[in-house]
Amino acid sequence: MRPRTLIAIVLACLLAAAPSALGVSIQEITRLKGQGESILQGFGLVVGLPGTGDSGEDLVVARPLARLLESQGNPVGDFEELASSRSIAIVVVTCTIPESGAKADDRFDVTVSAINNPDSLEGGELFLTPLRGPLPGQPVFAIAQGPLRIEGATPTRARVRGGARIVQDVNMPAIEADGSITLIVRPAFAGWTTAQLLADTINQHRLGFDESAPDIAVAQDVRSVKVRIPAEELPDPANFIADIISVNFDGSLIDLPARVIVNEREGVIVATGDARISPVVISHNEMVVTTVNEARREGDPPPSRALTQAGRGDESAKIEDLLAAFRTLDVPVSEQIAILAELHRIGQMQAEFVVAE
Repeated sequence: MRPRTLIAIVLACLLAAAPSALGVSIQEITRLKGQGESILQGFGLVVGLPGTGDSGEDLVVARPLARLLESQGNPVGDFEELASSRSIAIVVVTCTIPESGAKADDRFDVTVSAINNPDSLEGGELFLTPLRGPLPGQPVFAIAQGPLRIEGATPTRARVRGGARIVQDVNMPAIEADGSITLIVRPAFAGWTTAQLLADTINQHRLGFDESAPDIAVAQDVRSVKVRIPAEELPDPANFIADIISVNFDGSLIDLPARVIVNEREGVIVATGDARISPVVISHNEMVVTTVNEARREGDPPPSRALTQAGRGDESAKIEDLLAAFRTLDVPVSEQIAILAELHRIGQMQAEFVVAE
């Protein structure tokens, strides 16, 4: 029996025997090579501050303010005219473009941080600010503008929700010169076991039991799986790529150590290995979760937001049971992540806790 036939049979049996384990898709643990986050940046002015901004006596503040006034048809004769101004602040503005890139008129949040030493940015508004790529000579990709919202305890750092409007596409290349794509395994899942499993899963999904067809996916190293796009699909590869990254597989086959990986920005929680929590009572907002799992009798009401159970009181509970309890109570993912982080902080999580960027 040839290796691919054996692998296909083993995968088919495992997937058929454990349907509940299905649910980890390739796109959850990989990204396409060439598609990474990008940072746009620029320097701007926050205006409209109630006397809490930078001092106009400082030339580094007076110069851009004078240019702004001149551009609006109100030239300043002498910098001394601006000495008493405390209504503006010089800031650095950054915008993170996701792995998928951006198209014209897309909007993204921007972060605004003071450069000089204003008392606070609260109540201010970011004036029109061009955002460029991080390398010298790169063009303007977005324009940022909007009211600031202070987040956290630092009054000189703020956010503008949807403040950046893309004016030039930010494209993330995926297809390589040889007509292939490379799946990059995210660091938390890296390993030869993972790379080979992904390659085998893709070959089984696309080729089945066809022994005459050459493999289209090959594990190159612990974090790279190269996938050849069939020649007939190269003119329009979108469907092929979408099909590959949406393939589901049994995450337990990765054989990773016990880990809980969370990505708050994407709203994703992935548990690997035998991830467990010690006996504990969790109280969060109006929710209480205990590790008591008494048998429910027929006719008992379903668990409410006030109380649900995961595991048994004298034993550790699986993380997947806790996540199931969260789903029963419709707990938002952000709150789930906060609870998991606290469990790890107090030493009640029997697993490595990884925060994915």
